[in-house]
Amino acid sequence: MNYLNPSTGSGSRASRGTFEFGRTYVVRPKGKHQATIVWLHGLGDNGSSWSQLLESLPLPNIKWICPTAPTRPVAILGGFPCTAWFDVGELSDDGPDDFEGLDSSVAHIANLLSTEPADVKLGIGGFSMGAATALYSATCFAQGKYGNGNTYPVNLRAIIGLSGWLPGSRNVRNKIEGSLEAARRAASLPILLCHGMCDEVVPYKYGERSTLVLNSAGFRNLAFKKYDGLGHYTVPREMDEVCNWLSARLGLEGCR
Repeated sequence: MNYLNPSTGSGSRASRGTFEFGRTYVVRPKGKHQATIVWLHGLGDNGSSWSQLLESLPLPNIKWICPTAPTRPVAILGGFPCTAWFDVGELSDDGPDDFEGLDSSVAHIANLLSTEPADVKLGIGGFSMGAATALYSATCFAQGKYGNGNTYPVNLRAIIGLSGWLPGSRNVRNKIEGSLEAARRAASLPILLCHGMCDEVVPYKYGERSTLVLNSAGFRNLAFKKYDGLGHYTVPREMDEVCNWLSARLGLEGCR
């Protein structure tokens, strides 16, 4: 369901075009609406499967928005089309990053959050490629702009990444350090990263490295949780961690 094998694929870039996003699934809060979080699925998945899991969590004050990525050719799959937030050829520090695709998806996510009530706290989370997109959103928030220079419009209060990695990691530190305002926003943004030590799809080292890069770039409010024996999937104890962390960071009422 969330296939992303970094050992295959030529790394070639598929020709780009305008891709349409799929269906968005919404889980309404069962209690007082205090926070809205956009949750992003992994490669080849859709918003529906995660909406069902999120609805079962003991977080009655959160509204979850679960969009579906566009269907596009993906280089790592030999150009085979499937749902993907951006194109990816291989997971490596020196591989090309599809910033056009990333900016498009991150702008779509910000647009989903921009119509939420002013008193509601906003966040982004995701799994695998969804986690990568959430982390890229964090860097756009800190800089106050997308990679293409357009203004980033949303005030984020929480980022969660499960089994993911940080796209564009080579340049993050330089972009943040050059601006006092960017450094302030980076330091203020709570981030939770979780990664299984037996992840065979997005190896653990990429989660660990993303944490180090974000820390060195000034994202000081960052927690990294590792799980022995966990592969490329989520387990109840990991989701318990997410629930407890969100409740504490967002000051949610009536949780646990």
